[in-house]
Amino acid sequence: MTTSSRVMRRSYLLLLVPLLSFAVVASENTPAAAAYAQIEGSGSTWSQVIVQQWIGDVSANGIRVTYTGRGSSAGRKAFAAGTTDFGITEVPYQGRGAQGGDDPPPANRKFAYLPIVAGGTAFTYQLKIGGKKVRNLRLSGQTVAKIFTNKITNWNDPAIEKDNNGRTFPSLKIRPVVRSDGSGTTAQFTTWLDKEYGSIWRPFFGRSGLTSYFPRKGNATGANGSDQVMNTIADRAGNGTIGYVEYSYPVNKDYPVVKLLNKSGYFVEPTQYNVAVALTKARINKNLTQELGGVYRAADRRAYPLSSYSYMLLPIGKKDPRMTTNKRQSLTDFMFYSLCQGQAKAGKYGYSPLPLNLVKAGFSQLAKLKRADSKVNLTNREVTRCNNPTFVPGDLSANKLAQIAPMPAACDKIGAGPCTGGTGEAPTTVDDAKNGGAGGGSGGTDDSEGTGKVDPETGLPVGSASSGGGAASVAVQTELVSGRTGDNRVFGTLAVIELLAIIAAPGVVSLVLRRRGRRGLVR
Repeated sequence: MTTSSRVMRRSYLLLLVPLLSFAVVASENTPAAAAYAQIEGSGSTWSQVIVQQWIGDVSANGIRVTYTGRGSSAGRKAFAAGTTDFGITEVPYQGRGAQGGDDPPPANRKFAYLPIVAGGTAFTYQLKIGGKKVRNLRLSGQTVAKIFTNKITNWNDPAIEKDNNGRTFPSLKIRPVVRSDGSGTTAQFTTWLDKEYGSIWRPFFGRSGLTSYFPRKGNATGANGSDQVMNTIADRAGNGTIGYVEYSYPVNKDYPVVKLLNKSGYFVEPTQYNVAVALTKARINKNLTQELGGVYRAADRRAYPLSSYSYMLLPIGKKDPRMTTNKRQSLTDFMFYSLCQGQAKAGKYGYSPLPLNLVKAGFSQLAKLKRADSKVNLTNREVTRCNNPTFVPGDLSANKLAQIAPMPAACDKIGAGPCTGGTGEAPTTVDDAKNGGAGGGSGGTDDSEGTGKVDPETGLPVGSASSGGGAASVAVQTELVSGRTGDNRVFGTLAVIELLAIIAAPGVVSLVLRRRGRRGLVR
């Protein structure tokens, strides 16, 4: 070997030693590499937007997931029939007596409910005055209940005028847009109607309780899936429509949503903050399903009443006919990402990240995959490594979103406003449209008494006062980002190895070619 070759080899060894050391350190902070198999799921369109984002995120780590949004009812049935590896739903199995039948899986498909994301069911609409879209519509829960049960059929109804502090709307037929398929969003909506407005809902439905299949009566239009509900409302012919979807759909479409009246007398939107505050009042059953009566009636002025969780149907049986070690590993690591760093993207897409108690509960459900199959690797997959934006470093009992949630503006209080949106806002009354200006929106300051106080309802610090002065309807919100790096690259050292190859390969190839060249000359 020549002196130059020895120098070159020594140089590459010196380069590789620190990089290999880095790879060892990195592997200590991330789960070990695993063998994966493709997993398939179907169900909720309420959750579909964020689930598809998570699927795209983990694909770079070799986890292949396919998901079809067919509605929660179809997702539960497919899982029960054994045609999918997992399902996603907003409500648990309803049993044989439910409309369309909704029996849980047979004994060989044992399952657990795994909370995956929180969010608000929103009422998005298209209503024009003077050719411009109204973007500051306010409705009480009672008014919403009457709209969807055909008791209020025109936008100029006195109840709508009252909710909007005397602002008048055009004489235009209301066209409710409801789901035509079996839907968890419908089940969430009708659970709220039954619990809070039973005297309105039950005569329309014909009995008490929830349903996944909304009765289509009167002027209502049916649409299959949340995306089609949204498209129907946003259509060129959609003026006068109103429908219910997960908040992510109007957020991504840049469409307005109703500000819904809460029990404290404020009209609020289903932002990630208002959902987080409301869900501090949720009761979680032993099987992790949700009791939301306290959420519907939460007295905090920030709370959005129609807030809830979505669930994965997780196969935990030892003898599940569809499951293999590699599939269970795929589910484990897909959900490790989704429960942790994936939650940091929830707010951006119109959802609210899960609080710590539900993330912990989710990890307890994932542990059942290892009890079903001892070969499943859970090393470095624990809640202490979870990079979730609702956790406060050093105080994992706190919900950061609920703590920093801004207070609503004074103009969002019943009897005030409505808040205006500044330039580009649609007129708030028919007279305003004629006069060419925006009306209402008295502005002023929030009536909270500033910081340093504890909210008696939530036990959390009261946010600072927010201006209502004819601009935004809530204080400027801070987008949360994850603050720890434990699960930034969650699936082994593959990326480090690729980096080593990129850096070292040119020198290695050069060295090999030189050695081959010398052998050729000797020959």
